[in-house]
Order: sequence, then C-alpha cells, then structure tokens
Amino acid sequence: MSPEQAVIVIGSGLAGLSATTQLIAQRIPVIMLDRAAKPGGNSIKASSGINGAPTRFQFAAQTHQHQQQTPDTPELFLTDTLRSAGRPLTTSAPDERTRRETLISTLVSSSADAVHWLSDEQGVDLSTVAQLGGHSRARTHRGGAGQKPPGYAIVSALLESLNREPLFQLRTGARVTKVVVPTGATGNEPQMLGVEVDAGREDNRTETLYGPLVFATGGFAGDTHGLLEKYRPDLAGIPSTNEAREGTQPLLQEVGAAVVDMEQVQVHPTGFVDSKDLGAPVKFLAAEALRGEGGVLVVGEGERFVDELGTREKVSGAVMERAAQLTGTNLRQWDVTLLLDEGAAAAAKSHLDFYLWKGLMRKTTVGELALPALMDTLQRYADVVAGKRSDELGRTSFGNWTLQDVTPESVVYVGRVTPVVHFTMGGVVIDERSRVLDTNGVPIKGLWAAGEVTGGLHGQNRLGGSSLLECVVFGRIAGENAAAFHREN
Repeated sequence: MSPEQAVIVIGSGLAGLSATTQLIAQRIPVIMLDRAAKPGGNSIKASSGINGAPTRFQFAAQTHQHQQQTPDTPELFLTDTLRSAGRPLTTSAPDERTRRETLISTLVSSSADAVHWLSDEQGVDLSTVAQLGGHSRARTHRGGAGQKPPGYAIVSALLESLNREPLFQLRTGARVTKVVVPTGATGNEPQMLGVEVDAGREDNRTETLYGPLVFATGGFAGDTHGLLEKYRPDLAGIPSTNEAREGTQPLLQEVGAAVVDMEQVQVHPTGFVDSKDLGAPVKFLAAEALRGEGGVLVVGEGERFVDELGTREKVSGAVMERAAQLTGTNLRQWDVTLLLDEGAAAAAKSHLDFYLWKGLMRKTTVGELALPALMDTLQRYADVVAGKRSDELGRTSFGNWTLQDVTPESVVYVGRVTPVVHFTMGGVVIDERSRVLDTNGVPIKGLWAAGEVTGGLHGQNRLGGSSLLECVVFGRIAGENAAAFHREN
C-alpha cells in the first residue's frame, strides 16, 4: 500500500481518536469521518471516568472509608467484570465464551497502561479515583477538583494533538451510508473495502473512499424507532442520554459481519429530570461518580431503597419497582431524588458546578425538603458511614460523605433523576485484535471496530468507567493492527 493511502476511521469519539493517534504516531495518514457537526461523539459527554487497575493513582489516593481494603489487582477487576457480564457470558457455547473472556482479559490487563498512556503521553489529569457501582475497589479515574469532566478532558486532549498533525484530516457532517466491497481484479477499483459517504451536497452526490476501515461509530441507544425498537421494544418511552441517531451495525452486517447481544441494552438509573422541561426525550446523565462519592437515592417520603453502588442493572430495576412514576408527559419516568452532603459535593465539585449552573441540582437543607422520613434516613446512613452500624441495603463504600449529625439545617444538594436508556452492549463481533468477524468467525480483511459499535465484551451489564476504557484499549489495538495492515499491503 502506498504511503499516501489513508486509513479511514469512521467516528470521532474516543475509540476513533485512540485508533487515529496510534496510526498518526506511525506516520500513516488518516481520514476521519463523522456524521455529526462537531467531533467527540458520546465520549465527550462521559462524566464518571475511566477504569484502571492497578495504577499509581490508586496507590496514592487517600481512602476515606471506615474499613481498609486490600489493594486493587487485575484479578479483582477481572472478577468484577466477569460477574457483571452475567448470563450472556455464562450460557455461551465454549468457543464463544472463550472469545468473550479473551476480550475481557484484554480489557483488564491493558487498563493500567491505558490510564497511564492518557496521563503521561496525552497530559490528562486522572489523579482522582472513585469506586462506582459493581466494583469491589475504587478504580475509576478522573481529574481533580476544578478539572474538566473526564470525557471532555480526554477527547479534547487527543483532538488538540491530532489537529496539529498534517497527516490527519477530519470531516464532520459526513455520513457513511454504505460499506463498499470490491467487485474483482478488473477495472480501476481498489482491491480493498471502502465507504460511501454522504457529505450533504446539494446535488445529493456521494463520494466513495477506499482504504483500511476502522469503525468507531458508537451504539444505538438513541435509535428509538430503529434498532432499539427492533431489539428492545419494551424500552419504548423511556428517555435516553443519546441523540436520535441510527445505529450503524446494519452497514457492517451487509458485508458479512456478525452481531451479538443486540438485545442487551443498559438502562442507567440516574438521568436528570429538568423541571423546566419535564418531557425532554434526551436527558443529561447524572454521573455515577455522584453516588460513588457518597450520594444516596431516596424515594417517597425520603427513604433509601437500594445499595446505590450496585450494578446499573440492579439499581435501575429497584427504581422501577419502588419509585412512583412521573405523570404529565409522554415519557415513562420515575420520581427519585439524588442527594449529596457537603463532603460528597466537594469531592464531585467539577460535576456539581455544572449541574448547579444548568439548574439540574440545587443547594438546600434537609428541613426545606420537607420529606418526613429523610432525617431518620440520613442519620442511619451517617451512622453506617461512621461504622456504628452496617447498612441494611448492603452498601460498603461511602466515598467522601462527611455529615455525621443530621439536623434540619444540614446542607444538602439534590436533583430529580429517572432511569434512562444509556448504552448498548450489543454490536458487531470482534476478536482481541479488534478485527471484525463474519458469521463463521473469520476476520473480514481490512476491517476493524472498537467501542460501543462492538458487542460481546460487557454481556448484560457494563460497569461504569469501562466505556472510556474500552474505547482506549480496543481503539489503540485497532489502530496498531490497521497500521500493520497498511505496511504489509
């Protein structure tokens, strides 16, 4: 392949940017296509952080828990991820289970390197570590107080670096409509895959670009009347954190790619309900880090009802079972209050300042909330944090909660939240080299994929902090393998 031949990366989220960074580092030109008007995808909105174990930041972090824990290890992270994957993993045929376990092992074993790569080579602050739902240790990394949210910080750093590179070309507003398969050895058509691109021209003409392809086009959680309706009609009416864009897995299926776990869709327990726009179908995510830093969920008259750091699947299910439904809109929404004390709020300041500015959370007092059971609920929780009693709901990690003696004047920060369709675990089948596999398990030549467009890694539930990790790990792998293909062809 000539040195001028570009690799085509479709999608400008973290998976695409990670692949591109690896390619550019090897002086291979890249054309990046994104259908949106601005780059960054959903990655730029990611708010909780990126997982890694063990990292130097974990060792340096000060613990505020009443019970000391043994250090984190890849083995603990692996166990948590395997457990979270659930039935799609445990009920798979032997060969498929091996493939899934290999993907998970690759993710976990590469996690510390991914965090250090972002920190040391890309200059991203990831020095703060929190424990999120489904994790047995604090391993989700983000910047310290006053820093940008992790998704924005990471994506911005990679984009800034790439935009200085003459070998990098970004085309926004460019929607891929088809993957083109070469027809044979005759004619002038290159003997490799290509993509048909609609760049919004007035004459409706499309352009076809040929070259090694890396698909990093994300999931279909916002594809309400398309793939989501096809695979999970039971989720109809639940708001989403994703814009209404169609999923791209069918484009790859048309050239033989296999898909898996398409029915596995994650409902995140906490999307903000904006009092100024109750019926908005797209919600801002209430970062899981808010609960990781000590925040609690209450319903009704102010009762806790769930271990807030259970898996997203379990917490969402508990909300739908225990909370009252909100009425007055065309959406299916539930009435839940997310509450932080001043200690948790200070630890989550970079998130909280934004939510306060947007009017999604507010500062108040326990008494002003006028929830009859709230004082008793918070005092019991404070006693648990202080080690005076165990939590009847099973919570064992309490972040930076500092409130000990609850009074009507105790300052708290609150926001109304509801479950939201957030992430799709299903997608095209890949191997540990990020190669897209066909329905016979054979790699499709010249085609790689990474990030939420792929399936089989997370099973029935994705752990918070593993989406950004997945994008970095398999995005870099895709870039490395596309670079090798470029050199050899």
